Amino acid sequence: MKNLWLFLIRYNAIFWFILFFSISIFLVIRNNNYQKSSFVNSSNIIVGSFYEKTNSWKSYLMLNETNEALAQENVLLRQRIQALVEKNNLLDSINIKDSIDYTRYSFIIAKVANNSIHRKNNYLTLDKGALDGVESGMGVITSNGIVGIVLNTSDHFSSVQSLLHPDSKISVTLDSSLVFGSLVWGNNIDSRFAMVRDIPNHVHVQKGEKVFTSGYSLFPSGIYVGEVIETGITSGESFLDLKIKLSTDFNNLHHVYIVKDLFVEEKEDLEQLNFGNG
Repeated sequence: MKNLWLFLIRYNAIFWFILFFSISIFLVIRNNNYQKSSFVNSSNIIVGSFYEKTNSWKSYLMLNETNEALAQENVLLRQRIQALVEKNNLLDSINIKDSIDYTRYSFIIAKVANNSIHRKNNYLTLDKGALDGVESGMGVITSNGIVGIVLNTSDHFSSVQSLLHPDSKISVTLDSSLVFGSLVWGNNIDSRFAMVRDIPNHVHVQKGEKVFTSGYSLFPSGIYVGEVIETGITSGESFLDLKIKLSTDFNNLHHVYIVKDLFVEEKEDLEQLNFGNG
């Protein structure tokens, strides 16, 4: 306490100056409209700048929650789009105009917990598993294209055989001719490219043509896969191969969507009857 009093006595002139200076500033601002207006405007600028910086930091800290919300919204939009596609296909095939609630696919959002792209056999690990409804054989996509196929599941995780795997084979179709072939990665070492094989050699394919899923495999039809960058690659006497640039950026995978085919069991049971009758 003694030291405090000695400090105040020693520097009392400075304290008195600060006090009287503050009072004089207050009186000037209070009694003069111009100074009052300038002070208010300056205060608003300072406070506004402070709030802007604060909100910027809050937005940065909440990026994870924002991304989660956007991914959830994308799931709902994708399900609605797919439902409309399936409904339109059904209506076109039976030539009626009645409204039908027809949804074949649902989507489970997941985060990528691990990913490899430079190996001969590449896999991903997702943070959703059997308790979330994930099963072996389900397709995995992003908002940009195809990712792979679920291989194994635990309660809380699932492993995915990446499209960048020599055993991955997905049915796709060309935009112009609607002929279908098989999307494979083969022995490529670059994660940006893949091959479409088994295209009949009489089909004329141009560079830049878009490639989509055909709907004959685990994936809904019409999912954009990539575009043709090289044509005329001979594959035997009757077929051609095409090199495409993939739409999926495997170097930048964060959120993915696991495709659940609600009719897959019915389809497989029916197809098993073919083998029984054969």
